[in-house]
Amino acid sequence: MASDHFVRFDPARVPSPCYVVDEAALADNLRLLARVQADSGARVLLALKAFSMFAVAPLVRRYLSGTCASGLYEARLGREEFGGEVHTFCAAYRDADFDEVLAYSDHLVFNSVHQWHHFRERCLGARERRPQLRFGLRINPRHSEGATPLYDPCAPGSRLGITLDELAGANLDGISGLHFHTLCEQDLPPLARTLAAVEAQFGPWLERLEWINFGGGHHITRADYQVEALIELIRDFRARHGLAVYLEPGEAVALDTGVLVAEVLDLKRNDRNLAILDTSATCHMPDVLEMPYRPRILGAAGPGELPHSYRLGGQTCLAGDVIGDYAFAAPLEIGQRLLFADMAHYTMVKTNTFNGVPLPAIAIWNPETDALRIVRQFGYADFRNRLS
Repeated sequence: MASDHFVRFDPARVPSPCYVVDEAALADNLRLLARVQADSGARVLLALKAFSMFAVAPLVRRYLSGTCASGLYEARLGREEFGGEVHTFCAAYRDADFDEVLAYSDHLVFNSVHQWHHFRERCLGARERRPQLRFGLRINPRHSEGATPLYDPCAPGSRLGITLDELAGANLDGISGLHFHTLCEQDLPPLARTLAAVEAQFGPWLERLEWINFGGGHHITRADYQVEALIELIRDFRARHGLAVYLEPGEAVALDTGVLVAEVLDLKRNDRNLAILDTSATCHMPDVLEMPYRPRILGAAGPGELPHSYRLGGQTCLAGDVIGDYAFAAPLEIGQRLLFADMAHYTMVKTNTFNGVPLPAIAIWNPETDALRIVRQFGYADFRNRLS
């Protein structure tokens, strides 16, 4: 785990705030995913929506088969920076973007039968020029495994995926695969149950197809994930159906590979001890508010578990810009650096400059050589150029 490596890292070596990615931990995750590929016969893609750090693209493409994108810009990034296959899914494609999306993609997945019919002739025309192009439909098996409604693509009324009744009678000429994505930070049993639901509902279509994509949300690199059972599940599915299988983890690629360095700017009290940091939940780690969850800080504990407890918050004017309550062995000091753990995925991709709060710098550190590289710093121009 990167957090183990970062015990040896001096946070004063980087500007604050700063995302620091552990190159060795990232390589460990990639090697495990490459083993899943090799032993199961599946192809594993990096979901750029979770981790788009193209500075590490040379490392990623040594191990994975390509990337999956959620629209034009991610498809272009995947093609230009990461290489390999580019699979694109979008809840709805724009006419003005579509030909460019086609040009960057190897697989294109549609969220409705209507969109497939609307773009079908353009797709088939493009495939005449590029025979490797493949087209698929995202299905919704109406089988929920997620605990958080915000992240459940199968929740009632979900806009994501095509249900069985919508698929009936559709013209699928030109469609060669199906895609489903129902998981979020989950291990093997939810996938096995979802796959059983997919086979029960969509079995007749599987026999006509070439490939299936199991989507993302698989926590394959988590220490307790059932990797061998996943390999067997994929092997068994491929043997029964003869389909190519794709997985597109995002979080699993970057899980436990990075930290966010932050600095204490001020200390105050209002019914409890408060610390204001130069980072922000709403700007730099929005899943803290959206999921919600409480990120771990190296060397800290839950409130009351160590002698000195604080509520940590950001610089913004949002009253709810609170990261969480933490306890420390010694009192916090102004200027002290803190390291938030597991801050590589769904962080850099979601940052914003609300209130004009600066974006964190981005760095790569190798704990084996102690080499450190600041790959990006942001300034006023990055804030200004997003406005009008």
